[in-house]
Amino acid sequence: MSDVGTICSDLIRIDTTNEGDNRGRGERGAAEYVAALLSGAGVDATILESSRGRSNVVARVRGSSDADPFLIHGHLDVVPAMAADWALHPFSGEIVDGVVWGRGAVDMKGTCAMTLALVREWAARGVRPSRDVVLAFTADEEATGEYGSYYLARRHADLFEGVREAISEDGGYCVVHEGRRVYPVAVGEQGMAWMRLTAKGVAQHGSLRAVDNAVAEMCHALSRLASYEWPIQLTPGVVSMLDGISRALGRDLDMSDLDGEARRLGQVGELFAHVLRNSANVTVLDAGYKVNVIPGSASAQIDGRFLPGSRDEFLATVDSLLGPKVSREFICFEDAPEADPGGPTFDALCASLVAEDPDALPVPYVMSGGTDAKAFHELGVVTYGFAPLALPEGFDYNAMFHGVDERVPVSALEFGVRVLDRFFRP
Repeated sequence: MSDVGTICSDLIRIDTTNEGDNRGRGERGAAEYVAALLSGAGVDATILESSRGRSNVVARVRGSSDADPFLIHGHLDVVPAMAADWALHPFSGEIVDGVVWGRGAVDMKGTCAMTLALVREWAARGVRPSRDVVLAFTADEEATGEYGSYYLARRHADLFEGVREAISEDGGYCVVHEGRRVYPVAVGEQGMAWMRLTAKGVAQHGSLRAVDNAVAEMCHALSRLASYEWPIQLTPGVVSMLDGISRALGRDLDMSDLDGEARRLGQVGELFAHVLRNSANVTVLDAGYKVNVIPGSASAQIDGRFLPGSRDEFLATVDSLLGPKVSREFICFEDAPEADPGGPTFDALCASLVAEDPDALPVPYVMSGGTDAKAFHELGVVTYGFAPLALPEGFDYNAMFHGVDERVPVSALEFGVRVLDRFFRP
């Protein structure tokens, strides 16, 4: 029996909340826990920090061949959680009726626990993977990655020498629809453009007829942006996903009404609902300081996401909607990485799922969110989203990400350990 549930619970109990802007508890406690487990399995681990307490762990498990090493990367930080909103304390790590509760159970301490349990099992059985496996447990993924994956990729690239492919979060889990067990394997993710907007105007007394009201200019720009209907863009990755879902469900999708299909297909529809088009959502607005003063400036922030290959078009559209009186600057900009849904690695990942679940129907998948894959992409590393979980029907996996009452079945984690073992074993 794997100890993956216990490891997941232990990791959750170590509060690694990341509040952004280098604020939060840091990842040091979790990094030391991870390094100790790896050391106990005979694997040397190095803790690396670019700022006090913002800890990353890198290790290498020696394989049985000289094939290119393969990377598993996962982050140790989590988003904040308000204990009053939860049925169980978000950092309790309690296991109730075979389910691990707590912040990070899905995103992504559960996946890190699967990796650690796998390495410990290899050590206990005296077996080796088919190739070297590089492990990276990172800080700061829930912010910009500056203290985590980007720090490793830019300052410690030598630790990833020879790595060409990787796996990480958000893929390989089970979605049940009308008895069919669909497993999305991520082959790409949207690019990210977090932007700060600024409007400049003339500061005046609030009783005067405004010459150039920065607040009004910002509101007009944000209204145009929020009301814009982004067109559907069927990128190659999205097309492969739609084709895979069609085959898995045994019927053609209505390509003239993909939004309707997404609603009708429930959780399967959620796989593609948010990656049919680009998006730009207003998330922060800051203007003014007194009711009778027209301020000289106003600012806002938007979360922009764009599909692979659409970066330039996306930014041009944003500029057109904002107009000439609102400027923008990037808070964080990351391009959209892709992987090959028709290559041998994708096929091997799918085969490992089917070997453990003969009813599995793997399909390509494009993620709406972002991961550390973007940082390792700078090193030429292609990442597949593959954190395999056999989930019961009705389990809303996507709602667990950053949600209240985040949790994961221990049996699903144990399934993931077995699938990963099949993928990496000769």
